[in-house]
Amino acid sequence: MPAADKSSPDKLSIVVFSGAFDRVHYALVMAAAAVASNTPVTLFFTMWAGRALEKDAGWARLPVSEGGQTAEQMDAQFKARHVATFEELLEACVALGVTFMVCEMGLKALGMDPDDLRPDVPVAKGGVVTFLADASKNGAMVFV
Repeated sequence: MPAADKSSPDKLSIVVFSGAFDRVHYALVMAAAAVASNTPVTLFFTMWAGRALEKDAGWARLPVSEGGQTAEQMDAQFKARHVATFEELLEACVALGVTFMVCEMGLKALGMDPDDLRPDVPVAKGGVVTFLADASKNGAMVFV
């Protein structure tokens, strides 16, 4: 059902703040589901979540919020259970046209340079003001 034919938001704006692998993974799940349902999505990575978009599988170095396993172990469990892996979700979001933003302040706070980010993910530079200007007054904003 197209977004215009339902009462759901006309756009989904997701602030990805948590640096926990499972939370970042779920932000990608929400983004992929929304865009596949014809709802435009912007993912705004800031603070510790910025590490998920680091070159050389930065996501694999993220902690997991519970359970004592590593991000790579959890991702392998997802694959074994036929749940989309981090890379599969990220590739789907890119292919489906999700807008990726990375907070300039968040990068500075982590000591990261924009050149540290993955080249296969098109990232719109900007900050909170850019993200808020991108959001829709008839949309939904989620904080992860």
